Amino acid sequence: MALALAQELGGVVVNADAMQVYRDLDIITARPDAETEAQVPHRLYGHVNAAVRYSAGRWLGEARTVLQDIADEGRPAIVTGGTGLYFKVLTEGLADIPAVDPGIEQHWRTRLAEEGPAALHEALERGDRQGAAALRPSDSQRLVRALAVLQTTGRSLHSFHSEGPANATPRRLVVMPERAPLYERIEARFDAMVAKGALAEVEALVARRLDPGLPAMRAIGVAELSRHLAGELSLADAIEQARTRSRRYAKRQMTWIRGQMADWPVAKDIDAAIAMARQLAAGPL
Repeated sequence: MALALAQELGGVVVNADAMQVYRDLDIITARPDAETEAQVPHRLYGHVNAAVRYSAGRWLGEARTVLQDIADEGRPAIVTGGTGLYFKVLTEGLADIPAVDPGIEQHWRTRLAEEGPAALHEALERGDRQGAAALRPSDSQRLVRALAVLQTTGRSLHSFHSEGPANATPRRLVVMPERAPLYERIEARFDAMVAKGALAEVEALVARRLDPGLPAMRAIGVAELSRHLAGELSLADAIEQARTRSRRYAKRQMTWIRGQMADWPVAKDIDAAIAMARQLAAGPL
């Protein structure tokens, strides 16, 4: 949809997917290939090293710069991706949070490794009940972040976000297909990624011996194919586990959309989405 609109409107496609920012995760994240990127300009794809802990705040800063550059060129930007939090900070703003003490952050990462995410969730609940209620007990990276901010500043992460400035709201649209055809596409897409060379890509990533807690190492398919490469899973089992994890992630995306994007227009398929997007593009600001 984004490609079709960019071609039709003379626009630029801007990435809002937290995993497609990593240059090491080309195939396993189904990032637009060179042929696609040659058709229209693409921004914020594959520009981050997998060793970096990329964040929504960093993406927002980069996205604002990119969007201003595109606007200065007199072109429309089509922001697309599967990370709901990126759209939330883009449309609602993000507060400036003081830098977290690296020693404190490392303290919580050590406790995460030793005690597990459930223990961190309990710790957060004692200091920030509202923040803990908003996070799943298994969401280890956000738990570490919330605890580090709380200990560094004496304030909850939620308190900073709630005072964040709101930005002008762009034209918005959610593409949310019916579950059955969506799951079929998920399975077909992962098979295609494996055929294209995802296994070799993951093998190269594993060879770097990066911290397994890094966001890039948590991308769907990386852990599963890594276990196959280590001899712990057959390729068929690794593929099936990755498919299952992807379906579960899609389900969580749907939950996010219903809860956080309830006022966004929803299209059920690509054709409907393109038609709705054309109407939005033609409407007043």
